Amino acid sequence: MPEVLENLKSLLKKAESKMVLLVADGLGGVPHPDFGYQTELEAARTPNLDELAKKSALGLMTLVNHGITPGSGPGHIGLFGYNPEELTIGRGVLEALGVGFHLQPGDIAARANFATRDERGIIVDRRAGRISTEECTRLVEKISREIKEIEGVEIILRPGMEHRFVLILRGEGLKEGVRDTDPQKEGLPPFEPQALDVEAEKTARVLKLFLEKAHQIIKDEPKANTILMRGFSQSPHIEKFPERYGVRALAIAVYPMYKGISRLFGFDTPDVTGDFQDEVKLLRDKWFDYDFFFLHYKDTDKAGEDGDFKKKVDRIEHLDQFIPQVLALRPDVLAITGDHSTPSLLHSHSWHPSPVLLYSKYAGVSTGTRFTEKECAHGYLGQFPSRALMSLMLANALRLGKFGA
Repeated sequence: MPEVLENLKSLLKKAESKMVLLVADGLGGVPHPDFGYQTELEAARTPNLDELAKKSALGLMTLVNHGITPGSGPGHIGLFGYNPEELTIGRGVLEALGVGFHLQPGDIAARANFATRDERGIIVDRRAGRISTEECTRLVEKISREIKEIEGVEIILRPGMEHRFVLILRGEGLKEGVRDTDPQKEGLPPFEPQALDVEAEKTARVLKLFLEKAHQIIKDEPKANTILMRGFSQSPHIEKFPERYGVRALAIAVYPMYKGISRLFGFDTPDVTGDFQDEVKLLRDKWFDYDFFFLHYKDTDKAGEDGDFKKKVDRIEHLDQFIPQVLALRPDVLAITGDHSTPSLLHSHSWHPSPVLLYSKYAGVSTGTRFTEKECAHGYLGQFPSRALMSLMLANALRLGKFGA
């Protein structure tokens, strides 16, 4: 893995340039044998992305390291220019921040979701049929009324979107270091909360009791009759993104997890609901107030995780329609990529590098005719670690001075 200059502060220069990082979640794919051995990007009709590719530098980006499948947290840590192998942020912390919950020192947060299990205790649907956000809120309120405290530990639940919610434990003697209960695929029973070290034994015990009580409360629900949890974690101390890069930074995302990681890194995160059109409208409305914009598009990842090749193609084509609106703002630098690949063939995140498009007046040689994995593999940027993307964007925004004499 090529080395990346860790501290760019001494090189930073003031400029009026505008940068946009458009992250199409789970963008990359692999050739699918049922669809002519094409990836979703190859099968999609993307005239706007393809035209932009002809004016941009292309490449492939390794999110963590070769052969390593990143979660969404590590994926974004790298995109923001930090080292995902050194900085670990639990999914629970990100989800809690994403729903606007202020974590106190010592709090344990977990990403939780409702799921469906059969009479044998086997998980048959990890997402409970993607129940509605309203249904999730009803269930969270139902459990919260019955479970407020266990062994002196306060139990706090907050609904997220669809089947997702957040669990927070607040009390004395709690430590992170508990095994996830989510088996990550159907056909298996959930794991029990298990302490990974002695200090986390109380946490694991409280979580086990919580699950026992919660299961009694929701046992007769038609879809959401069990709970899976992962990412038990506490807030770390992180150098904030605006301080690190000398920019006014805005994050535009609908899903709580991406709001959460943005808040943790010091982005302003105004509330936005609805679809990607609403996100692009907010981008326009805030254009003159910020220097750096993180714009998140979720639909590509959802379709990939559902194993729906045609839907992912459709969602890529949907994204393509918004490219002219982003370009109309005349960003000095526009990077389009993913936080990981989610091939529909695998129904999950994967280790494959993410395609990258870097558009600016100074980006370098334009080598592509389409924005696809194959074209990016032959691109001017080559294959590089994701944490180098920020220095590339800053350089193209003329915000970095010369290194050394």
